[in-house]
Amino acid sequence: MSTMGNSTNIFWQESPVGKLERQKLLNQKGCVVWITGLSGSGKSTLACSLSWELHTRGKLSYILDGDNVRHGLNKDLGFKAEDRTENIRRVGEVAKLFADAGLICIASLISPYRKDRDACRAMLPDAFIEVFMNMPLALCEERDPKGLYKLARAGKIKGFTGIDDPYEPPLNCEIELNQKDGVCPTPSAMAGEVITYLEDKGYLQG
Repeated sequence: MSTMGNSTNIFWQESPVGKLERQKLLNQKGCVVWITGLSGSGKSTLACSLSWELHTRGKLSYILDGDNVRHGLNKDLGFKAEDRTENIRRVGEVAKLFADAGLICIASLISPYRKDRDACRAMLPDAFIEVFMNMPLALCEERDPKGLYKLARAGKIKGFTGIDDPYEPPLNCEIELNQKDGVCPTPSAMAGEVITYLEDKGYLQG
């Protein structure tokens, strides 16, 4: 008898079609590209550009956007520390399923706490690519595409990452993207850097 978490009397059901067969069908290897960084750092922009570049190469990907998942899967969660942890845990589990299906899953979330990102990495020890959008707070706040920094500075939003809640940068990410000579790379250039990594590591071959 198998016991997992709080559930009892459940058993893992094997499928006659496995991960290797799915990857061969898609001619790619399933993985998770986890994009983390402050609000306004360019995570969603990179995710969309990367997804499009992969599409033009005939590679199947799917974006799990931090805001989008809170419209459905995680709409019951707030922004307290424990809710943030559960938000990342759920997204990590879904991303793991996508990777097992053979897709290149692009997860784009602030994911401010290192322990939560590391927990997701532990789910996918051989297929987790952490991309750190290392952009200065001043740049993110200047962009403020959703007007959230302005609200946070005015005290209308509490617990906002980078203002009155911490962001813990990765210690050993696979890819770090930042300004070059004070200029932010174009979305296409950043996507190209990620694709080069995926190519070099064999994820774009079956």
